[in-house]
Formats: sequence, structure tokens, C-alpha cells
Amino acid sequence: MENALSVPPLFSGNFAFFFDLDGTLADIKPHPDDVCVPDEVLARLALLAEMNDGALALISGRSIAELERLARPYSFPLAGVHGAERRDINGQTERVTLPENVLLPLERELRQGVSTLSDVELEAKGMAFALHYRQAPQHEDAVFALAKKMVARFPQLAMQPGKCVVELKPSGIHKGAAIEAFLQTPPFCGRKPVFIGDDLTDEHGFIVVNRLGGVSIKVGAGATQAKWRLGSVSDVHQWLERLADYQQQEQRALTNRRDDYESLSRSI
Repeated sequence: MENALSVPPLFSGNFAFFFDLDGTLADIKPHPDDVCVPDEVLARLALLAEMNDGALALISGRSIAELERLARPYSFPLAGVHGAERRDINGQTERVTLPENVLLPLERELRQGVSTLSDVELEAKGMAFALHYRQAPQHEDAVFALAKKMVARFPQLAMQPGKCVVELKPSGIHKGAAIEAFLQTPPFCGRKPVFIGDDLTDEHGFIVVNRLGGVSIKVGAGATQAKWRLGSVSDVHQWLERLADYQQQEQRALTNRRDDYESLSRSI
């Protein structure tokens, strides 16, 4: 879709919320370990989850273990490694894995490949691998060439570019599929999805949400399938604050109307 997109409206009702983390809830840092989500943002996420019967999940390229750490002290449903691992509201976790006859030679060749690329980091996620070149943009072509070589050798893999990263993950795994999986289980089922993300890894999610008649929100500049846009992580925080306040006001108004109706019924 075109770049000129509007800021998303405030709304309440039967919605399920899905948030990317890096570049959406938290600013991107030179090293992934430097990232944190502000305490007040986590508190608003928890409030939004409470007002929507728990239908709020984090969906990220990070592992579930990393997402747990970044979301403390709260415990949300999570999809890690773009949905290769998923934890539901009851704490039950599902994982997609690669067979050892793929995983072991793949990791070996990736480590050999990056050994000649200074400042390129290989992140092993158990069932996927990320090649980070934020500190070495001059190696972008070499990183992509290495990733394409691995996908050609191992057809079980798919390549997912991101912001200064290329990931190799099981084929068919993406954030759109993770959103669809959540929507098939309580408390997400029967709700319209809202998904907020910032880069290429989120486009599958936008496509699925659009198809389901939900709300897709892109963070930052660039062409996208999303229907709405927020300019920055700071804008996400402000919109989240306004949305939580709006939903609280709507719930109070609904409670007052119910109380008034019950009082009227008793008087009659």
C-alpha cells in the first residue's frame, strides 16, 4: 500500500491484540541484549490485556525465553522465532523444530561462513538462525549470499530478511501463521485481530489481519501492506496510552448504563 497512511483510530469492542517487540514496543539498539520495554508500557499492555479478557500476545523473531525476560513481571501469550514456538494463555508451548541432519550441518556451515565476515553475528535460536550485520553493513551482500546458499541446500528452510538481519527458519513459519493459530484458541477466537509491527518480518501478519477484517498498523516509514501507520516507537507508546484510556472510559460508561438500567428496572 502507499506510504501516506493515517494514524490508527481508538476503538473498543471484540478485538485481539498482537504486538511485535523490537522497533515497535522498544527502540532498536546496536545489540539485541541492550533492548528493554519501558515499565509503563508493559503496565499499559497488561491493562489492555485485562480489558480484553487476556486477548493480547507478543509476536517476535526473538525466542520465547527472551520475550519472557523482556515482559517481566507480566506473563502474556507469546510467539517466538516468528511463530516457530508459541505459548498460549495457559502456558502450554508448541515448537516447530528442524531435524538434526539439517540443524547440525546448517549451524556448522553458517559458523564457517561468518568467520570471515568481521562483526557479523550468528544467533542460534534452536530451530532457526539469524545473521546480524547491523555492525557490518559492508557485508550485507555476503550475508545474503550465504543465506541463499543455505536455503538452496536445505529446502526445509525459508529466508526472512529484516532490519540489518537475515533469518533462516523452517519453511511456512511466519507471524501471519502465528496470529491465525492464536485466533483458533481462547481467548483470541471470535475476535478481530489488531497487529502492530515495523519491518519486513511483519508483512505476513499484516496480510493475514487485513484478510480477516482486522486492524494492521505499520511503525515507521516504508511501503507496507498495513492500513494504518504510526511514525515511531514513541508514537506507539502514546497511541497505546490513549487506547487504554479510551477503553477504560468506554467500560466505565457501559457499567454506568447497566447500573442505571438495573436501577430503573427495580423502580418499575
